[in-house]
Amino acid sequence: MTRILYRIASVLLLLFAAGHQFGFRRENPLWRTESVVAAMQTTTFIVDGFTRSYWSFFSGFGFFVTALLVFSALLAWTLGDIAVRVRELHVLRWAFAVCYVGIAVMTWMYFFIAPGVLSTAVALVLCVAAASASKQSASRAPLIS
Repeated sequence: MTRILYRIASVLLLLFAAGHQFGFRRENPLWRTESVVAAMQTTTFIVDGFTRSYWSFFSGFGFFVTALLVFSALLAWTLGDIAVRVRELHVLRWAFAVCYVGIAVMTWMYFFIAPGVLSTAVALVLCVAAASASKQSASRAPLIS
């Protein structure tokens, strides 16, 4: 059961990463954000000897989030393979789950429905997977020490 839950979380995280990557710099004319985006793209400043714009920071943080989502998907997949066998992973399993609970809360506070639903689904699945793995490893001796 734990393996399936981590696999589900991994697939959800990949969907979240793809949606984020293909949507975070998209503009809809109905939003009337052209002037804000133009200002972000043209307002430049020097930071540690590099000329940057607010758009470059926005883009950089967006790519950073995509990279973390892809890493999280790979971590979830891997935890599905080894979580049942290694009792010492309980802190990692729960830290991963709690991290995504925080991300879900922040997503609902600052973003919109699609990332809110995906981050909440990921958080729920990771919490159930961590609980399931903890229950399974409590009933078994670790195979790896």
